[in-house]
Amino acid sequence: MSDIHKSKLIQSLLDLVQTTANTGSPELDTAELRRQIAQAIDDAMFSPQEAETRRVTVLLSDLRGFTSVSEKYSAMQMVEALNRYLACMSEIILSHGGVIDKFMGDAIMVLFGAPAARADDVQAALACAIDMQSAMHDINATNQVLGMAPFYMGIGINTGEMVAGRLGSALHSEYTVIGDQVNLASRIEAHSLRGQILLSENTHRLARSYIETGDVNEVRVKGKRGMVRMYELLGVSQPLPKKAPVREIRNSPRVEVDLPVRIQKISDKTIESDEFVARVMDMSYGGMHVLSPVELEPFGNIRVAVSTSLLEPDLTDIYAKILSARPISRGFECRIEFTSIDADASESVKEFVNAMVEMKRH
Repeated sequence: MSDIHKSKLIQSLLDLVQTTANTGSPELDTAELRRQIAQAIDDAMFSPQEAETRRVTVLLSDLRGFTSVSEKYSAMQMVEALNRYLACMSEIILSHGGVIDKFMGDAIMVLFGAPAARADDVQAALACAIDMQSAMHDINATNQVLGMAPFYMGIGINTGEMVAGRLGSALHSEYTVIGDQVNLASRIEAHSLRGQILLSENTHRLARSYIETGDVNEVRVKGKRGMVRMYELLGVSQPLPKKAPVREIRNSPRVEVDLPVRIQKISDKTIESDEFVARVMDMSYGGMHVLSPVELEPFGNIRVAVSTSLLEPDLTDIYAKILSARPISRGFECRIEFTSIDADASESVKEFVNAMVEMKRH
């Protein structure tokens, strides 16, 4: 609590005592006294004039596929697992000087630079992100012992000018940050893959002298003109050398969809004339999962035709390989990787996947 808040609170309580004394009543209803004290505390703590613009680094983390995992276990099991995860992350965040803005289910929003700024806010945020990803090993080791599925986390980080202050009323308020740069941090986090840390161009520019980055992804983000660059953080050299743990190899975000796809088998480099219709269950830049009515051989080659828009023709110049196929009650679940796709079709698939990622944020 700041000195201003302490002074206001003390004065409010003194005024309440004086008012009570002036009533001349030997007793004051306990409930009414509690209400008046609570109101005095709320009035003292809430100061809408405190809002200010300042440079803040926002770290947003989220568990990938948490909803599908939660369907396999009881609510109590998921609450216990989530609390173990949040307790571990909170300890790491606080050790790096981060301020936990809020928990949003399995998502965490962390501030570096608000309400107090430090010279090493960006460094602290990046080191914190790496330690958070490293801690997932121990979290998943515990999950395994308890017979639960592993958790995978994505992290997005952005630095920029944001409005920081208390939002709400005397009845309820919270300190937070708002603005376009907060929204950008959320968009970046949405594009992070499981086990990945993505940085905005602003954060990358401020930290480029002491970080190691990997792939650069350019995507269209709602509310932003042109393409937005996102940099994968692999390691830092300051304040101490740290390496991000090796993540599962994934080429892009993967989004759940329900689309028809026409498939033709390829035998001896010849496309068979017969085709059948399957359903796409999820899609990434480089492949898809499909539910096929026909059994497909693993490592076999196919040609696919899929439309990502009702207003556009099918994307037909796509060739793919069956990575795996397993029978299920409704047919065969197949994992498909694109092996050859022309530039226009590739761009259409990428834009479709990115658009689906954006829709998830609403």
